[in-house]
Amino acid sequence: MEKSDIVYSCYHEVNSKGENFVPKHTLSFQMSGSFVLASGKEKLTAKEGDFNLIRKNQLVKYTKYPPKEGKFESLNIYLNDDILKEVAKEYRLSSHPSYSSKSIVSIDVTPVLQNYIKSLQTIIQNPEFLTKHFTDLKIKELLFILLQYQPELKDLLFDFSEPFKIDLESFMIQNYRYNVNLERFAYLTGRSLSTFKRDFQKIFDTTPHQWILKKRLRDAYFALTEMRQSPSEIYMDLGFEDLSHFSSAFKKEFGYSPKNLVTKHIVKG
Repeated sequence: MEKSDIVYSCYHEVNSKGENFVPKHTLSFQMSGSFVLASGKEKLTAKEGDFNLIRKNQLVKYTKYPPKEGKFESLNIYLNDDILKEVAKEYRLSSHPSYSSKSIVSIDVTPVLQNYIKSLQTIIQNPEFLTKHFTDLKIKELLFILLQYQPELKDLLFDFSEPFKIDLESFMIQNYRYNVNLERFAYLTGRSLSTFKRDFQKIFDTTPHQWILKKRLRDAYFALTEMRQSPSEIYMDLGFEDLSHFSSAFKKEFGYSPKNLVTKHIVKG
């Protein structure tokens, strides 16, 4: 069965954390619980009843908080470029990129939008309706509602340009903790992989892999010794795939495991 662009999410875990690259514009309605989303210097807290547009082509970190004795529930609508281009062509819509710099945009929940969300909740309870044809129709309906009440969203939604070449040094210093591959970093800085590696070598006088790993491990050392955090608390925020990978990389760099460093530091202190 083809994956739907309208997705209901439900979590019972407390403070479910993660990070992600956002490949498509994403509209997220918070049904219950809350989440904190960080993208660069922007930070958003979404509470029950909030509706937000998260811009594509960016790196985000998030933490999901189920309510006390309840569950975290959200409704996400993913806007793929094909349907956006189809709507733009049919209705002759174009964008002016001045608005597209915003990472997260709050959507006004009007009575019309409330009714639309209720219709989606009904559809989610009857998944046989979630065919591609029907989903596309519902997404088009949502686009018309959004543009009616917030017409400025046109400049964000219908901007199909690729990321342009940006300052690599400042981007990497801000984003090296994200667990994404070099191809993704290259794309987001507006470069081919080979150009990204060449520019990186000129700026940092080392390879991307070596620089990123050392930066993460130095941050880890500080968090373990000065912030008194445990390895299991920090490895994901630092961009490591799992605790085992973090521990082996740390031991190779410093000569002892993160656990042994914590023990040593506590005894020494």
